[in-house]
Amino acid sequence: MKNFPEIIPVFPLSGVIYFPKTNLPLNIFEQRYLNLVSDTYKNNKLMGMVQSQKSAHSVYKVGCLGKISDFQKSNDGRILINLTGITRFKILEEVENKKLYREFKVDYKNFGIDLKDASVDQDTQDLMDWREYEKLMEKAKIFFKKNGLLLNWREFEKLDENQKISTLSMISPITNEEKQKLLESLTLNDKIETLSSIISFYLHEVNFNNQTVQ
Repeated sequence: MKNFPEIIPVFPLSGVIYFPKTNLPLNIFEQRYLNLVSDTYKNNKLMGMVQSQKSAHSVYKVGCLGKISDFQKSNDGRILINLTGITRFKILEEVENKKLYREFKVDYKNFGIDLKDASVDQDTQDLMDWREYEKLMEKAKIFFKKNGLLLNWREFEKLDENQKISTLSMISPITNEEKQKLLESLTLNDKIETLSSIISFYLHEVNFNNQTVQ
């Protein structure tokens, strides 16, 4: 496994998850996070994203390490960045500092699968449950249509299987807890099964209450 820093600056953000090998654009305007991004960009360009929880100051234990791949300053003082996801991490403890932003000691050992060169290598393709994958794609199209969400499916089809599942996980209108469960799913099949169950639940609720699912 590559050597990543064991202490990283972390941006807690409610309702936002992202995965390795995906991109996350961020519009930074709050001073503590302006400091975080500026310091990170001057250092190794590596920062963590993690979901904040409802209780004050609490965050989930699993997030994603990203590298700043684009950095622009606007005339009004904001910073616009793009984060490219590298690997998930588990938070071990918070590190005290005198900075405006938070830093955590993290561990990457459970997420070696994130560092494979290909998003879905041949071994993964051989093990992937293609039947469940195809079912999920069909359910996702119904789910997005029922929620009035537009997705450029033609461009979506250009992504590899892992990127498709991660993209659906990131943009689906589901709860923070459900998003976190997807982030913590270790394998691609785990993620397919979890997302499929979540979408099925919502479609069942629509069917039960409104009788609209065909």
